[in-house]
Amino acid sequence: MSVRFVGTYTPKMDDKGRLTLPAKFRDALAGGVMVTRNQDRSLAVYQLEEFDAIAEKTMAASRNDPEARAYQRYFFAGTDEQRPDGQGRITLSADHRRYAGLSKECVVIGSFTHLEIWDAQTWRAYQDEHEDDFSAGGSSALDSVL
Repeated sequence: MSVRFVGTYTPKMDDKGRLTLPAKFRDALAGGVMVTRNQDRSLAVYQLEEFDAIAEKTMAASRNDPEARAYQRYFFAGTDEQRPDGQGRITLSADHRRYAGLSKECVVIGSFTHLEIWDAQTWRAYQDEHEDDFSAGGSSALDSVL
């Protein structure tokens, strides 16, 4: 992995659904990105190579498993390929804006392997809800690394 996506950024989305990606990541994302639905009513923005690795793992699941098929359909149907324009903007589809409840005020956070796009109010509420967990050192899922 050549880029570590970290930090918090507060771009505004315009009336056409265009959002400017953080300047420090523009070179790494210039070749194109995949925008997907993400957990917690946010969107994920992946470099093409990272998305391809996730897609391969997703498709490795058995098509005979109804849960795997449902996940694959939901994941791929909710994905849009975008190429940032000269100003580093991507256009978020109406479906993505609706799914994430995006307003003009957005937050883009780094999640190490990808970026996440949140509605600013939703992100603040998420932070408030999870601050105690973070302060306590995370969940048992992180015990082996913290």
